Amino acid sequence: MGPRRPFVGGNWKMHGDRARASALAGDLVARRPAEGVDIVVFPPFVHLATVHARTEKSSVALGAQDVYFEREGAYTGEISAPMLLDAGCAWTLTGHSERRHVIGESDDLVGRKTRAALDAGLACVLCIGETLEEREAGETDQVNERQLRAGLHGVDRAWADRLVVAYEPVWAIGTGRTASPDDAQSAHERIRTVLADILGEAGAQVRIVYGGSVKPDNAADLFSQPDIDGGLIGGASLHTDQFLAICAEAARAGAASGGVTR
Repeated sequence: MGPRRPFVGGNWKMHGDRARASALAGDLVARRPAEGVDIVVFPPFVHLATVHARTEKSSVALGAQDVYFEREGAYTGEISAPMLLDAGCAWTLTGHSERRHVIGESDDLVGRKTRAALDAGLACVLCIGETLEEREAGETDQVNERQLRAGLHGVDRAWADRLVVAYEPVWAIGTGRTASPDDAQSAHERIRTVLADILGEAGAQVRIVYGGSVKPDNAADLFSQPDIDGGLIGGASLHTDQFLAICAEAARAGAASGGVTR
């Protein structure tokens, strides 16, 4: 089992019209300088076709921001994993903190979505993380472990090579606050231990990335930590210069650690 290849995802959230999505994707593909890092963009559902047309023949992969756990049926407004694959997606997010804390998704629902995505053949970024209140109560590791075990309940170990875990402390998302590299590494190290318990040896190959106000000026310190394999980027992913700078830092960290192949 080789070193883990760095991963950087750009979560565009609910931003941009079709013209902006096309321009952003086109600019990213045209200017992509970083090698040795997997790059995925997650546009809104309505822009998937537009972004796919721009990224289809590039090394930038396409992902969805969410997925439903049923393959088809009377589920108005939901999008299934087979539909995402048909639309050109290779990836999906599950359990993003805004889905958990704004939309109200439960740990069990996140787990059902994660299993459905992986079972259908998608790669999946499972997001976990604690709120400020939970952090101040000293519950970071307990919350991460609970969400991780629920999110991966019933997941086949053979799917581990299509799984990324994103640790995103809720208090750091979009706030400008970032966990210190040491604090982030501590959380990632504990997550790695839990992954090994759930998935056995396959847990060592699962990439764990950090999400929480990552910027070009803090990316290098974060990505240099031994258990931080890249980032899930929010606001900075909407600005090509910033996003590419973050990708370059991930590539440099991967090269320094030997993590350019897996």
